[in-house]
Amino acid sequence: MLKALSRRACLFGVLALATSGAAFADQPPATGLGQSWPNASDVSSNPNFHAYVFTIGGIQFVQINDANGNVLGAVGSAGGQFITLPMGRFSQLVTTPQQGPAVATTATPTTAPATVYQDTATTVTATPLSDGTLQLKAAASTCNPEVCSTHIQ
Repeated sequence: MLKALSRRACLFGVLALATSGAAFADQPPATGLGQSWPNASDVSSNPNFHAYVFTIGGIQFVQINDANGNVLGAVGSAGGQFITLPMGRFSQLVTTPQQGPAVATTATPTTAPATVYQDTATTVTATPLSDGTLQLKAAASTCNPEVCSTHIQ
């Protein structure tokens, strides 16, 4: 009897593992957040940047890297609320609807903001500043779902 129970337990374990893979296949990878070249698709809408999206525990994280893979900044969002993550070269200059930049700057924009990432919930723009830094701004998106559909994870 113990032998039959053991076989059933093993069979159940194998089936559970096989079906759990299918359940997670549609979710973006949750590895590499904070890395230069994470295990995720580049979903940037701007050729000068790389944007990577991770979903962990119902929170969407968007990481922005420069063309060389250097992490510039990242934000997390859920239900229209945003938070700046303390990572990246310009993390102190990231702004969200709930948070201003962590440090004040007297630098001025040198060009108009460029959209780096946009889906139906989140838009991230990058603005070069006169002192050579870069300000990232995350906001709730006003993007038409048909237009944003190529960037949805």
